[in-house]
Amino acid sequence: MKELSIKIKIADREYPMKVDANDEGLIRVAGKKINEKLKLYRDQFGIDDKQDLLAMVAFDNLFEKLRLDTSEETTGDTALEKITYLNRLISEELG
Repeated sequence: MKELSIKIKIADREYPMKVDANDEGLIRVAGKKINEKLKLYRDQFGIDDKQDLLAMVAFDNLFEKLRLDTSEETTGDTALEKITYLNRLISEELG
């Protein structure tokens, strides 16, 4: 596992970090997406305070993650129910 030293710029500040070489691309994409959301909120709401903008981006990202997690749980539960149903049908036919 090779580590790289990189700098990510978020809201006009550079953050040095050591990352796994395999994760570098995703980390750079994450930094880019954060900056894009900051710009979107600044343009959309006319907010210039970086702390407020960062809080809004953090909230938005966490909300989206929680929504996806909930969706995945529901999908997993539905799939498990269908598999259980199919197993019961197969068992009834075989037994």
